Amino acid sequence: MRAFDRGVRWPANLGIAALNTVLERLVLPAGMVGFAIEARKHGWGLLNNFPVSYVAAILVTFVVFDLAIYLQHVMFHAVPALWRVHRMHHADLDFDVTTGSRFHPVEILLSLGFKLVMVGVLGPPAIAVLIFEVALNATSMFNHSNFRIPENLDAWLRLLVVTPDMHRVHHSIVVNETNSNFGFNLPWWDRLLGTYLALPEAGHDRMTIGVDLFRDSKRLQLGEMLLQPFIVGAGEYPINRRAARPRNRGLHKSEAPR
Repeated sequence: MRAFDRGVRWPANLGIAALNTVLERLVLPAGMVGFAIEARKHGWGLLNNFPVSYVAAILVTFVVFDLAIYLQHVMFHAVPALWRVHRMHHADLDFDVTTGSRFHPVEILLSLGFKLVMVGVLGPPAIAVLIFEVALNATSMFNHSNFRIPENLDAWLRLLVVTPDMHRVHHSIVVNETNSNFGFNLPWWDRLLGTYLALPEAGHDRMTIGVDLFRDSKRLQLGEMLLQPFIVGAGEYPINRRAARPRNRGLHKSEAPR
């Protein structure tokens, strides 16, 4: 059940997405693919200096970049100053496909800089960068969508991809749940590195979306969203500021003891 009508949330969420698109084009007109082409020309990066097959280079790029984005996401939850920037994404009071494009411009610039460093260090083929960028944007829309996949199918799918139910836990108001399920494309990093949580404690139907701040509807306006990192401290959300995760972190509902 929606807390607010789409007409209240969508204009600002889509507005921030449009603003970020313009910002990225101004900062890096040729995009990440253009930078990868330049890296290839100048011989920058590991893959441009070692004999690796084209297919292997694409696969390595996808896996390494996905791990890097996972780690970047964890850092945005671990460092208080970064959390204040990332918090705008979590301050949405509902969860749907537009939430997947709701990121503060400062976060977009920081993420762009991080990915440029990754391209420079790894030296991936341009097509691999294109594939990853398309996949990252597509999966962000998918795992922020508000449709439900049958539980048994979801349990299998989340072994291969981050599903909406898996990622929705990450948008819970409960701090321990917010600090879980950081993956966008691949779910493996959460499982391997101990940040996987199968279910929200209250269940999906009763969980509250958002953070404990900015719960007034006026905070859903574009101007208010842009000011959020600068008007309130980080609070207790940054990692390790509260107790350990609930004990259900490794069990999907279909896997849990009955």
